[in-house]
Amino acid sequence: MTTTINLPEKLNKFERYKVEKDGLAVKEELDHFAQIGWEAMDETDLTQRLKWLGIFFRPVTPGKFMLRLRMPHGCITSGQMRTLAEIVQRYGDDGNADITTRQNLQLRGVRLEDIPDIFQRLEQAGLTSIQSGMDNVRNITGSPVAGLDADELIDTRGLVRKVQDMITNNSKGNPSFTNLPRKFNIAIAGCRDNSVHAEINDIAFVPAYKNKKLGFNVLVGGFFSAKRCAPAIPLNVWVEPLDVVAISEAILVIFRDHGSRAKRHQSRLMWLIEEWGMEKFRAAIEAHIGCDLETEAEKDEILWDKRDHIGVHAQKQPGLNFVGVHIPVGRLFAAEMFDLARLADVYGSGEIRLTVEQNAIIPNIPDSRLGAFLREPLLDVFSVEPKPLARALVSCTGSQFCKFGLIETKNQATALIDELDQELDLPKPVRMHFTGCPNSCGQPQVADIGLMGTKARKDGKTVEAVNIYMGGTVGKDAKLGECVQQSVPCEDLKDVLKGLLTENFGAQPRDPECSDSVTGARLGRHRSASLTMVADRQDQQVFTPPAPTAAATTAPAEPAAPPKPAVVCIAGQAIEGDDSQTILEFAEQAGVAIESSCQSGSCGTCKQKLLEGDISYAGDPDGLEADEQEAGYILTCIAHPVGRVVLTD
Repeated sequence: MTTTINLPEKLNKFERYKVEKDGLAVKEELDHFAQIGWEAMDETDLTQRLKWLGIFFRPVTPGKFMLRLRMPHGCITSGQMRTLAEIVQRYGDDGNADITTRQNLQLRGVRLEDIPDIFQRLEQAGLTSIQSGMDNVRNITGSPVAGLDADELIDTRGLVRKVQDMITNNSKGNPSFTNLPRKFNIAIAGCRDNSVHAEINDIAFVPAYKNKKLGFNVLVGGFFSAKRCAPAIPLNVWVEPLDVVAISEAILVIFRDHGSRAKRHQSRLMWLIEEWGMEKFRAAIEAHIGCDLETEAEKDEILWDKRDHIGVHAQKQPGLNFVGVHIPVGRLFAAEMFDLARLADVYGSGEIRLTVEQNAIIPNIPDSRLGAFLREPLLDVFSVEPKPLARALVSCTGSQFCKFGLIETKNQATALIDELDQELDLPKPVRMHFTGCPNSCGQPQVADIGLMGTKARKDGKTVEAVNIYMGGTVGKDAKLGECVQQSVPCEDLKDVLKGLLTENFGAQPRDPECSDSVTGARLGRHRSASLTMVADRQDQQVFTPPAPTAAATTAPAEPAAPPKPAVVCIAGQAIEGDDSQTILEFAEQAGVAIESSCQSGSCGTCKQKLLEGDISYAGDPDGLEADEQEAGYILTCIAHPVGRVVLTD
C-alpha cells in the first residue's frame, strides 16, 4: 500500500520517534532486549516503541511491564485464559490481569527477560498483542453476547475479526497502519442496546435497515482526551456488512495520510473532519473505494436501554444459557483466571466473553448444569447478583500502575462502593466510573456519576481529589455527562456521593442491622485464598521461563535526598517552599490561579513561560509541543523549581 503522509515542518517528539524508526522494528530485537535488560535499552525503544508490540514500561513499577492483548469482540477461549493465568502466576503478588473498557486483558508484573518466551506461548495459543498501543487501532469491540442473544440483529464476530486481520496483517504486524497520527478506536454493534458505546469511537457501525435490508449506519470522530471530549457524529453513510472492512480501511488511510501531526492534542480523527468538513471527508472515502456511498438509513436499531448482561440469561439456542459474572473493577488474579477457565470447560463450551463494563460472561451452559454452576465457590467472589453500586462500577488502572494517574482508583473505588452499598438502599444500579486522570480511560463522561482524578488543597496540603461528572447516558440517544463539582478531596467523597445518590437516584439509608458485608467488591489478594489453588494440581503446566540474567537485576534504590529550599516568583509574589513541590502547588498555596486539567504533564493547560532559573520535571512534558519548549514554556503541574525561578506574570 502506498503511503503519502503529510508531515509538518516541525515534528513533535512522537512523530520524530516514528520517522527515526518504525515501532514494529523492535519486534526483531526482543531477544536482544531480554539479554541486555531494560536498563541498558535505548530510552525511546523502552518507553515508546515497545508499545507497538503491546509492551508498556511503567515508570511507577520499573522493571515490571504491562502487556496489553488484542481480543477482538472480547472473545477468549478457556485454553487462552489458562495460558494467560500461567503467565500471571509466574510473578506472584506482582502479577494480575485487568479487563479493560475495550473488552481485552492487560497483564501486569511482566518481566522483559520473559517476553520472548511469553510471545511464543501467545502465538501457540492464538493470541497476540501486536499494534495494541501508541498510534495504532486499539482493540475492536462488539456485543459480548453476539451469537447468543435471541434479539440480536447480526452476529458481528466475523466482521470484527476481518477488520482486525486487515489492520494487523493477520496478527503479523502491518506497517501500513502503524503510523497513524494518534490512537484509533473502532466498534461494530449488532444488537439493540449500544453495548459498544458507539458514541466514543472513531468509527462505529450501528445496525440499521434500509430498503428492508440490514446493514449499518456509520458514526465517526468520537474520542476522549485531556483537553476535549467529543461524541461521534453521523457520516451520513449506510453500508452492507460486506463493505465494513473496505470502509474501515478507507477511513484509516485518509486519517493516516491527512490527519494532523503538528499538535498531539489536535490529532484525533474529529479534528480532521472539522478541518475538512463532512462533505469533503465523505467524498475522500468515496474516492478511495472507487464508488458512491449510500446515504444513511433514516433510523438505526439502537432502541433499548443498555444491558450489563450480569446474571442468568436464556440464549437463542434452546436449553442453553449465558451467565454474566461481576468482576470487581475488572481485576483478576491467577487463581481466579484458572477457575474461570475451569468453569467454562466444565459447564459451558470452553468460551469466555469480556464486556466493556469489565465483567465476564460464560456462555452455552445447559439448563441441567445451571444449578451446579451457580453453587460454585468462585461465584461468592464474582457474583451473579452484585449490589447496585458494585454492579455498575468501572475503574481505570489509576496511580498504582499508571504514570498519568493522579489518584489510586481500583482499591479506593471498591472500598468506597462497598461502604456505600452497605449503608444505602438503591432502587436500581447507578453506573459509577472512576478514572485517574483527564485522559479518561475509565470513561467518566458516559456514567451516571463519573469521577475524574485530580489534586486539591486541603488544610494547606495537596491531597488526592476528584472532579465529578453527571448526566452521561448510554443506549438510545447516548450523550456525554458534564462536570458538576470540582476538586472534591477523596477523603470527603463518601459524604458527597451519599448526597448525590439520595438527591438524584432515590437512595435511602439502610437499617444498620440489615447491612451485610459486600466482600465480592473487595480487591485484596486475600480474596483468592478461598478458591481452589489450581496451580497445585498435578496436571497444571506452570510457566517457568529461564531465570533473569544479571543485566536485568534491579539495583537497590538510593535513599531520597532531603528537599531543598526554593522560591517561585509569579504574579508579583515571591513564594517560598522547597523543591519537593511542583510550581503549580507553589502557585495554589499563594492563591495564584493557574488552569490545570491533567496535573500529569499530558494536556498542556498549565503551561507558563520560564523567565529565569531552572526546573526539573517529575515526568515527561508530553503536553508541550517542540516550539513551545524552545520558546521557554514549562508545564507547572510537573515542574519542580531548582533554587529560585521567575515565571511570566
